[in-house]
Amino acid sequence: MGDYLKALEFYDKSHQIYEKALPPNHPSLATSYNNIGQVYNNMGDYSKALEFYDKSHQIFENVLPPNHTHLAISYNNIGQVYSNMGDYSKALEYFKKTHQIFENALPPNHPHLAISYLNFAACYERMGDYAAALEGLRSAFKIKQQTFQEGNLAFASTYSWLGRVYRSMKDYPKALENFEKCLSIRQKALPDNHPDRGTTYSDIGDVHRLMGNYEKALAFHQKALNIQENVQCDPTDCATTYINLGETYREMKDYSTALTYFEKGLEIREKKLP
Repeated sequence: MGDYLKALEFYDKSHQIYEKALPPNHPSLATSYNNIGQVYNNMGDYSKALEFYDKSHQIFENVLPPNHTHLAISYNNIGQVYSNMGDYSKALEYFKKTHQIFENALPPNHPHLAISYLNFAACYERMGDYAAALEGLRSAFKIKQQTFQEGNLAFASTYSWLGRVYRSMKDYPKALENFEKCLSIRQKALPDNHPDRGTTYSDIGDVHRLMGNYEKALAFHQKALNIQENVQCDPTDCATTYINLGETYREMKDYSTALTYFEKGLEIREKKLP
């Protein structure tokens, strides 16, 4: 959290200079608002993130043509916040605006379009529309195959979401297969304590729980916590791991330990979610 607060401090100082030196619709002010919004989003303060992303977006709408990619990225950022807040229909609304601009402004195999399809898939998965989620993921994967070499870090997020969709569909072997592909890429490309590795460990642990492999589930959740409790990451990811651990201990009939982890997860979610 310390680094985020330090980043906010520097961005705020920079923003104060811009406000004094630039006209109110200057693109640099929009970028400054966007940077501050991004830090708040990473900190899990979604109402503040929306406030600053909206200020940034208003400037971009006033100074840029309607098909400019900066405007698309601005829509995307707002969509991400709504997704983080659990308002997936609202998030989709913004992601569709993003996608429309990207389709008109970019070549058909541009990586930005793959990210756009991935965002669709994430929303559809959470809304329970697994067929639409898989369709979006296949579109994202196809673009990445045309753009990147197999094993590139860009594939990790697609494998991760494929794992989540198959887990939601209760196809646990396929879920595990995709999460393990994601982990293999992230282990090669990212440092040992990277938050994305923590998230993947937690996902693998959860699938092992669902398959009844409780010892493996506990081992992977502990790997996740070794990162999430010691490295700056999205606090809601840590909350998810606590809740997954709670579920594991509950299924093992260790109810007092389960309760401890459920309470830890709930405490974070009550602070961070609207």
